[in-house]
Amino acid sequence: MPSPEQIDSIHRLHHLERWSLRKIARHLKLNRRTVAKFLSTPAVPPVSRPRSSRLDPFKAAIAELLQQDPKANAPVIAQRLRPLGYQGGLTILKNYLRSVRARASKRAYVRVESLPGERFEIDWGHFGSLDYEGHQRKLYAFSVIECHSRKMYVEFTHSQCFETFVRCHVHAFQTLGGIARELAYDNLSTAVAEHDGNLVRFNPRFLAFAREFGFYPRACHVASPWETGALRRNPTEPPPIARKSESAKMTEL
Repeated sequence: MPSPEQIDSIHRLHHLERWSLRKIARHLKLNRRTVAKFLSTPAVPPVSRPRSSRLDPFKAAIAELLQQDPKANAPVIAQRLRPLGYQGGLTILKNYLRSVRARASKRAYVRVESLPGERFEIDWGHFGSLDYEGHQRKLYAFSVIECHSRKMYVEFTHSQCFETFVRCHVHAFQTLGGIARELAYDNLSTAVAEHDGNLVRFNPRFLAFAREFGFYPRACHVASPWETGALRRNPTEPPPIARKSESAKMTEL
């Protein structure tokens, strides 16, 4: 196999210097058939292998941080990554964030409307904290929306533990008058134990709860807030109250 320099010489001597194949072969100490082969077939460009980046081990953590705050800048994310072992600088992080946001801006979305009682979307909201005589306690909001009617249930709580998570579900089912066929979660830790691409491993206790109440759990992809669009939609009018006929397909409690 000739070296890249020899291949360049073959083309230069033949096309520019007008040397014969025999003369080129003798000059470069190559077989004449080899010279003819590389004259008829252009040289194959060298295969470039992607270089590993210092960010590679932290891209999953960055995606999770961007999911929590899509507008987070590089210094804030770097500060969150330092305890995880990140030793890189801000420039490489800024370039990566720019490329991630550029790819996200090119996505095309198709609005999909759910049938009555087909899908609930569920998430936690954070509302700061409340002061109880000098003791600060975090305040959360458990929210469920029926995607067809936009009828919503919200329950405020000081805990996100599994027991509270389940209790809020039951209260929502009772208030909404039933259970949808599919419940979608934005990768809540109380529901999703692990998410690797399209492979999802749910919390075993949560799966047992889903089987008991007869619904199909679905986890959104990481850093894909549009997949729970009903919860994030900001309509100019209040959502309509679902009529009984609109919720007829929900499983009755």
